[in-house]
Amino acid sequence: MVAVTKNFPRFTPEEYFIWEEQQNLRHEYIDGEVYAMTGGTVNHGRIAANFIAMLIPHLRGSSCGVQTSDVKIEIAESNDYVYPDISVSCDDRDRTAIKFISHPCLIVEVLSLSTEAYDRGDKFRLYRRSPSLEDYVLISASKIAIDIYRKNDSNRWEIVNYVAGDLIELASVNLTFPIEEIFEGIVFE
Repeated sequence: MVAVTKNFPRFTPEEYFIWEEQQNLRHEYIDGEVYAMTGGTVNHGRIAANFIAMLIPHLRGSSCGVQTSDVKIEIAESNDYVYPDISVSCDDRDRTAIKFISHPCLIVEVLSLSTEAYDRGDKFRLYRRSPSLEDYVLISASKIAIDIYRKNDSNRWEIVNYVAGDLIELASVNLTFPIEEIFEGIVFE
């Protein structure tokens, strides 16, 4: 998704929740400012749908819940709220959540030219504040490539790069799959 800035007023978190319910677009909330989220490309949507279609049956019967890009994540120790493309929480505290989840173990972003720098930089810095986050997945929408930032035993983030022919490993949800499953039906320009 692409964040578009406008001349929105500054809000408190409470004002933001009330205001956003009345809007046609979703808006991320960072440091009191809101950013409109616009739609992605067809490939963006298909890649996210393929990932979700793989996660749901794998997690069925577990305590984990898969969330789409319509669900906000509260950034730990802040008043920031953002919309990842996909998130998974296995934390009981998120099972009864209504407006946002707070304890994701997996976050997935499908990259576009306009959001890649933000997703790899400032947005990842926000996500890293979450002590529950184990895997941060960045998926290319222009080629078969996935980067996974994974928290190691020393609570440091390591990156693993995957390309065509690789098996993806998601420790956070105990899932291994061929990278091609995510790109099924995708036509690259």
